[in-house]
Amino acid sequence: MVEEVKQEGITVKKSEDFSEWYTQVVLKSDLADYGPVQGTIAIRENAFEIWEKIQEVFNKMIKDAGHRNAYFPLQIPESLLKKEAEHFEGFVPEVFWVTHSGDNKLGERLALRPTSETIINYFFSKWIRSWRDLPILLNQWCNILRAEIKSTKPFIRNSEFLWQEGHTAHATENEAEKEVMMILNFYKKIAEDYLAVPVLVGKKSEREKFAGAKYTTTIEGMMPDGKALQLGTSHNLGQNFSKPFDIKFVDKDKKEKNVWTTSWGVSTRLIGAVVMTHGDDKGLVLPPKIAPHQIVIVPIYYKENERKVVLAKCSKVKEELSKKSFRIFVDDRGGYTPGWKFNEWEMRGVPLRIEIGPKDIKKKQVVMVRRDTSKKTFISDISLIKKAEEILNSIQKNLFVKAKKFLQEKITAVNDYGEFKKILEKKNGFIKAGWCGDNHCEEQIKIETGATIRIIPMKKEKMFSKCVYCGKPVKDVVYFARAY
Repeated sequence: MVEEVKQEGITVKKSEDFSEWYTQVVLKSDLADYGPVQGTIAIRENAFEIWEKIQEVFNKMIKDAGHRNAYFPLQIPESLLKKEAEHFEGFVPEVFWVTHSGDNKLGERLALRPTSETIINYFFSKWIRSWRDLPILLNQWCNILRAEIKSTKPFIRNSEFLWQEGHTAHATENEAEKEVMMILNFYKKIAEDYLAVPVLVGKKSEREKFAGAKYTTTIEGMMPDGKALQLGTSHNLGQNFSKPFDIKFVDKDKKEKNVWTTSWGVSTRLIGAVVMTHGDDKGLVLPPKIAPHQIVIVPIYYKENERKVVLAKCSKVKEELSKKSFRIFVDDRGGYTPGWKFNEWEMRGVPLRIEIGPKDIKKKQVVMVRRDTSKKTFISDISLIKKAEEILNSIQKNLFVKAKKFLQEKITAVNDYGEFKKILEKKNGFIKAGWCGDNHCEEQIKIETGATIRIIPMKKEKMFSKCVYCGKPVKDVVYFARAY
């Protein structure tokens, strides 16, 4: 019998102190740790493997569509950042500036990449000359630095984070439009099919769009505390960057024209969304498709003469399941009891646990335990692969169905501003309401309630009231929410 090692799980309930619960889950499940600089984190192995799985999935999507990965400089001259005025104004408050090289003051300040539109368009202007050079379909995986110092939260809002940012240049506006929507659909697929996080899809208002964009499209999730979380955006930049950067090409008609550009991105914020959406009072609950380990096998023995036989069976089960390319870990560490291991792997969110002890060997079976429901099932050795596959598929589906139900319950339609404010205070979530399209109404609602327009649906929804703030005729039915 091994000596029990002290282990502390999550000490607060998700339903009682969501913010503290989230922080504890992130730290105790070894997803991240705080850095020495305010707003920075170390992304640990467990989280980075989730990010790698997202990279793998998205890379296949974009490469199948003709995109290629590249890398661009981290340091951006201030003169480049200033070329698109709206973009510069939108990002300057968040920029980290490099002013010195050693003890020598630089002749021009250098911005540490808050986003890469300016530096990439600089290169586009050098590379594009003819219609034969188009389209350019590029993506880069990189880090981003923004001065998020006050209200930081691991993965959700940091001053340094990882993301991918796609940048494309096209000969026609129609091509750019198609690109924006294709990428938005890729993001929706990743969120729903892989992360099991349901989303609303739509456009941003003029006030909420990306600085410098013609328009911004977005996918928005709803977190358990009733706040919305922007999970990915795809921007049509029109010719707002190609004109100041003089990105021109000679078309087939021999005329010189400006290109049409897009940009789009998702970040490690997706990991935070998974933690918030699926985690419980025991810790993480990971969707099988993106879990670093889909299955953990825990040997159970209390006598030394049982050890060799049990470990041999664990090895055999792993070998059998590996035929289906499941990601499996055998926890054969000494010095820890099976109960301790159960708690640790529950904390880390591994979807399926397999327990094997002497009695299971005699009965030619294993015990399978689901992380999402804690349901325990006895499975015969001959049904191993089939049952493991069925259970993992069931977990993936169940997590999405449960989250989708929550999302739908958190959408409330309101007719007037009094009802709007009441819902925000009592229920929170998405508030579906009429909006006249006036920036003043949108601005006042944010000032008075903290809620912003999260999406304007792609297809106009049926008008059911006047503008929720001013009572004028409605331009759009939109979805408001407080957000991270």
